[in-house]
Amino acid sequence: MTTLTWIIAATVLGGVLSVIAAAVIALNAKVTQVPILVSYAVGALLGAVFLDILPEAFGMADSLETMAATILFGILLFFVLEKLVLWRHCHVESCEAHDPPEPVHDHGRSGMMIMIGDTFHNLVDGVLIAAAFLANVELGIVTALAIIAHEVPQEVGDFLILLHSGYSRAQALALNVLSSAAMIAGGVLAYFALQSMEQWIPFLLGLAAASMLYVSVADLIPGLHRRPEIHATVQQVVLIALGVATIWLVGELAHTHA
Repeated sequence: MTTLTWIIAATVLGGVLSVIAAAVIALNAKVTQVPILVSYAVGALLGAVFLDILPEAFGMADSLETMAATILFGILLFFVLEKLVLWRHCHVESCEAHDPPEPVHDHGRSGMMIMIGDTFHNLVDGVLIAAAFLANVELGIVTALAIIAHEVPQEVGDFLILLHSGYSRAQALALNVLSSAAMIAGGVLAYFALQSMEQWIPFLLGLAAASMLYVSVADLIPGLHRRPEIHATVQQVVLIALGVATIWLVGELAHTHA
C-alpha cells in the first residue's frame, strides 16, 4: 500500500466508521457504559504518546529543547482552543459533553456548536494522521488507532447532545458523518502539503502528542474521577492498561511486518 492509501484508509476508519460505531452504542447502550470506552481511550492515547509518537518526534528533531517547547506550546494552544469552544464541547456555564443531558431541547444551539468544534477537531486529526504516516507506517497505524479509540466515546457524547438539542436520529447521524469527513480532507491535504515540507513533520508529531496528552489528562481523566468507588477504580485501571497494551501490541506487530 502507498502512503496516501494508508492515510485515506486510516482517516476513513477514524472518521466515518467511528461515527457509525458510536451511533450504534449511543442509540442502544446506557449512558453509564460510556465511561468504559473512555477508560480504554485514555490508555490508548497515553500509550500512543509515550510509546510511539514522542520517541519518534524526539528522534527526528534537530533540537530536543525545541521539540519540548513545541509540546508545551501545543498543550497551551489546545487549552486556549477549548476555552474558545473550538476543540471540545464545554461552553458557558454547562458542559453538556460530560454531564447527562436534561430532557429539554435548545433548538439546535448546542448541536450546531458541536458541529463547528468537531469539524475543526477532525480536520486537525487528519493532518496529524498524515504526518505520522509520512514519518513511517508503524507510527501512522498506532496514531490512527489512538485517535479512533478516543473518537468513539466522544462521538457517543455528540449523539446524546445532538438528540438533546432537538435533532432526529437520522439528522444526528448525517451531521456527524459530514463532520467526520473533514478528517479525510485533512489527511489528503496534509499528504500533498507535507511532501514538500518534510521539516514540519517532527513539529506536527509534537503537536499530535500534545493534543493527545491534553485530551486524556485535562478532559477524559477528570471525568473518570466522578466514579471513586473501588470497583470502578479497578475497572478503570484495568481498561487503561488494556488501552496501553493494545498500542504496544499494534506497534510490535507493525514493526515485525515492516
